[in-house]
Amino acid sequence: MTKFSDLGLGAEVLKAIAETGYDTPTAIQEQAIPIALTGLDVLGIAQTGTGKTAAFTLPMIERLAAGRSKARMPRSIVLAPTRELADQVAEAFEKYAKYHKLNWALLIGGVSMADQVAKLDKGVDVLICTPGRLLDLFERSKVLLTGVQIMVVDEADRMLDMGFIPDIERIFKLTPPNRQTLFFSATMPPEITRLTSQFLRNPVRIEVSRPASTNENISQYVLRIPHKDVRAKRIALRALLKTLTIKNGIVFCNRKTDVDIVAKSLISHGFNAAPIHGDLDQALRMKTLDSFRKGDLTLLVASDVAARGLDIPDVGQIFNFDVPHHADDYVHRIGRTGRAGRSGDAYLLLSQADEKNYDKVVKLIKKDPAVLELDIDYSALDESPRPAKRESSRPRARSDRDYAPKGKRDTVASYEPVEKAVAEPRKEAPATAPAKAEIRPEKPSRREKTSEKSNDKAKVDSPFGDHMPAFLLRPVTIKADS
Repeated sequence: MTKFSDLGLGAEVLKAIAETGYDTPTAIQEQAIPIALTGLDVLGIAQTGTGKTAAFTLPMIERLAAGRSKARMPRSIVLAPTRELADQVAEAFEKYAKYHKLNWALLIGGVSMADQVAKLDKGVDVLICTPGRLLDLFERSKVLLTGVQIMVVDEADRMLDMGFIPDIERIFKLTPPNRQTLFFSATMPPEITRLTSQFLRNPVRIEVSRPASTNENISQYVLRIPHKDVRAKRIALRALLKTLTIKNGIVFCNRKTDVDIVAKSLISHGFNAAPIHGDLDQALRMKTLDSFRKGDLTLLVASDVAARGLDIPDVGQIFNFDVPHHADDYVHRIGRTGRAGRSGDAYLLLSQADEKNYDKVVKLIKKDPAVLELDIDYSALDESPRPAKRESSRPRARSDRDYAPKGKRDTVASYEPVEKAVAEPRKEAPATAPAKAEIRPEKPSRREKTSEKSNDKAKVDSPFGDHMPAFLLRPVTIKADS
């Protein structure tokens, strides 16, 4: 059996690896590390959870051990599609390079740029970043890419899904052509193949498993939902969770709004859960992930921002609240469990609306998940039916409004709803009571309005202003001339 000591790594790196508890490399590590140490380009294709991060981190540390960093000129770059994945790579680098004097910087959005610039000014050997923040700092002349010796692209197919390919192409063109490139991806869509053909120099292709294959250590189950009501899924999820012994698990939703709704539903029913998606503050996302890794958080309700690359070693269960729109995402989602030789369970909640996407998943993985039979009480849906939705988004007509038509309102309760007025008719006054005529003030004529304006103007023009002294108001007797 191959060990890390057989791969050509130095004593310092091997010591750091031993302290992490690993002694046997995975298939992708066993094949990629010796080639990367020679300086050749590597094209690695492996399913998620096979140890790709160490496959490029370990040889990069070994090659950068000799040399010195310069201000604003990183010696190597690691590009990651998400902030969480970039932070994970930074943690791996810090763990494996603890016995080397190498500097690194993490460049991601959502945090202070000033701290990142300060690190760049001191000089870094390894720059771990997302494409957007790297280009932002480059355009501000805070970082130069002419000294890059090693460039790593991690989760390249995820970069494609997130629309980062134009940014990746631009970054490639800004780096020296003689650099070494380590390119890793779980799948190889045509656009990724074109990118590797354009920017990699005779890469050594390493494929340890067929693209989009699921780990055999993961038991897969499907739970069919008979109701169309969207609340039925939340009821089924809670019922399923109560039947399992969960140390920690991840619930995946397709939409960010559903992430918040499902997390709130679980919390209100006594489950230890928290949401994570791209719209949340970066500090809150990192805090949530840290709590999940430490075991303080049992259920992480996530969008696909957490589906790829996140190395949380001991996730017991994966719950697909929705069937993903892209079948490949199903593989990446359930790949969060069953990592490093461990076993895991993956559950999928299947409603009638998900059948089309589910067929794509089955076709991709070439197996049918086991059907899970569970007695679930959906009676709450009949007791509290959802309010009927309006059929159209057009503005409501007058007949739909909640107040009486103009001219037919009651003079006393003029804003009383029509329904209430019909249900409780106004009581008629006693016959003996005299009818009171409604006296409305007459509107002044145009001439009277003009006169009032003239009087107001005269008052303003008066030397006394708006106040008229009392002595001027006393009656005066004028005697006729004799």
